[in-house]
Amino acid sequence: MRLLEERIVQDGLVLGSGVLKVDTFLNHQIDPQLMEEMAIEWKKRLEGVPVTKIVTIESSGIAPALMLAKLYGVEMVFARKQKSITMDDSVYTADVYSFTKQVSRTVTISKQFLSSDDHVVLVDDFLANGEAALGLCDVVEQAGASVSAIAIVIEKSFQPGRKKLDDRNYHVESLARIETLEMDHIEFIHE
Repeated sequence: MRLLEERIVQDGLVLGSGVLKVDTFLNHQIDPQLMEEMAIEWKKRLEGVPVTKIVTIESSGIAPALMLAKLYGVEMVFARKQKSITMDDSVYTADVYSFTKQVSRTVTISKQFLSSDDHVVLVDDFLANGEAALGLCDVVEQAGASVSAIAIVIEKSFQPGRKKLDDRNYHVESLARIETLEMDHIEFIHE
């Protein structure tokens, strides 16, 4: 998606070690117009894919996931990184390792929000090693629901996440695929 690639080049900051900081439009401050354009692009790419629910992990995936849910007219559910005292033990969980935070967390979704009738599109801000996406897939599949697609904002294609998802036959739609991420150069994959 050209608009997203332009924002990454213009406002993204490469911190080294494969880390891209995009807090001016996605991870801290949110550009609602860009979120809407991304949702429109995903919906176009996912034409014909059954969708009854959008699922993401808090917090950076919430804005794009909510925009996509609005376009589909379905509910958006986010997996919590920390179990709230208001949640009982009726939950689906998966352990997820965060590349950027270098910690492992158990993500949780209440059983009341996913059912075996659901066809889910997962949304995540980054795809690097695939741990978050695979954790969300696990949670969705624990409910007996199906993963219709995985919608990624920014894919770091030089890391193994995409291959892990492809090896499990998940439908992945990444809006920006980065092939090279260096301090003075970002190169994208165009299909």
